[in-house]
Amino acid sequence: MNASANDLASLLPPGFTLGVATSAFQIEGALDEDGRGPSGWDVFAAKPGSIVEDQSPAVSCDHYHRMPEDVALMKDLGIDSYRFSLSWSRIQPGGSGPANSAGLDFYDRLIDLLLANGISPMATLYHWDTPLPLDEAGGWMNRDTAYRLGDFAVIAAAAFGDRVKRWVTVNEPATVTTNGYALGMHAPGQALMLKALPSVHHQLLGHGLALQALRAAKVPGDIGITNVYSPMVPATANPLDKVSAGLMDVAQNRLYADPVLLGKYPDVIRAATFFSSSFSPSSEDMELISQPLDFYGLNYYMPTLVGAGPGEGAVPPGMAEAMGDDLSGTPGAPFHIAPFPDTETTAYGWPVKPEYMSVALAEMADRYPDLPPVYITEGGASFEDVVVHPVGTDRRMIPDERRLRYLADHIGTALEATRPGGAAEAIDLRGYYVWSFMDNFEWSAGYKQPFGLVHVDFETQVRTPKASYYWLQEVIAARSAASAGEPESLAQPESLAQSDSGPGGRD
Repeated sequence: MNASANDLASLLPPGFTLGVATSAFQIEGALDEDGRGPSGWDVFAAKPGSIVEDQSPAVSCDHYHRMPEDVALMKDLGIDSYRFSLSWSRIQPGGSGPANSAGLDFYDRLIDLLLANGISPMATLYHWDTPLPLDEAGGWMNRDTAYRLGDFAVIAAAAFGDRVKRWVTVNEPATVTTNGYALGMHAPGQALMLKALPSVHHQLLGHGLALQALRAAKVPGDIGITNVYSPMVPATANPLDKVSAGLMDVAQNRLYADPVLLGKYPDVIRAATFFSSSFSPSSEDMELISQPLDFYGLNYYMPTLVGAGPGEGAVPPGMAEAMGDDLSGTPGAPFHIAPFPDTETTAYGWPVKPEYMSVALAEMADRYPDLPPVYITEGGASFEDVVVHPVGTDRRMIPDERRLRYLADHIGTALEATRPGGAAEAIDLRGYYVWSFMDNFEWSAGYKQPFGLVHVDFETQVRTPKASYYWLQEVIAARSAASAGEPESLAQPESLAQSDSGPGGRD
């Protein structure tokens, strides 16, 4: 589609939320300040070889000290909502026990400043930064961690419940299990393969306990969970490829969505007790996990092409977003991730296939007839950015045309798919949050995968809005002008796309 700002604005239904997203560990820095305790990610990132070029999250975007500057950029962008996460280690350093007042104060100031600038807060309770004492006690392999998340929700509800409009309990449990416990590419660095299944259940139980705690506190904000979704596409018409894609679909999508939305695990997972006797969910657990939601969060980035057998040669890391590790060619592997032929890819090697956004939404609508309202809680792309300095000026410009196109195409596809007559018209799509607001520490990839609308110079901490930032600003302005009945000419403030700093070049 590559919608212009006005074209995309015309597709936005009334009340549709346009927002941006980040997470605490990726942007805050200040890891040892004001009573924050260490998290499992602090320790993992400090191990040589864990992060690209051994880069450190110790400072990152320095958001902890520069938060007002960042909120001012959000206000200038014009977004409706900001999705951020609460650092568990900053608020409750030991993962249990009393709260750290300095940590609470930071998020108090953030939330109040957002509201003062007309930006609605969406707070994520758990975005991967498990307090170190809990990680050392087994992390999500230990059922007790689920109860500790429930306790943390009590603290968060008491401190912020009167002002947070939307809550996310757990972010991407699939990525935590796959990368952190099955493959060892993320914290806590365990490579348990199928024996990692208890970490799935305990995260989902933690979601249920956190939801229960928030509801018991009578928070007025809506509550949901967020998981990544990738349509699984057979590499060929070979029946074995279709079976392999089906198994990947269960492992990455349905394993997490079915318990929450249907109250049961997929049938094939019920044989999991063969691998782990601790994976035997009780009916009481399933009732907690499948409590009704106010919304369901979907993180969408790409489809996945799946073939039977171990495959040949190197492939992009795909679902296991690490440092280019080869997921194919492993002797005895039942299936592999293959590259889509003749397809543009991001800097991560992820295929750019916006049409599969429609497929993802249609599959969700078909599988879950009682699906609550949906937010795309993350969507975006990493591309290598080029900073341009026009001759004779001190200006900095980042013409990130490919990121701009990615966002235009994916947001437009989601809106078209959920319109009357669309492939996923049954879905009540309420909003789209761009990942990410600014370049940040991208987990095992360090600072090598910039997703941001705002460029961050990690040596000077200078923030520079990219062309994609100005394009989204234009979309929001055009929407506002249209809803106010202003002439179209007034809905088009000058942007990078229209000036000498426009995205005329490529990434």
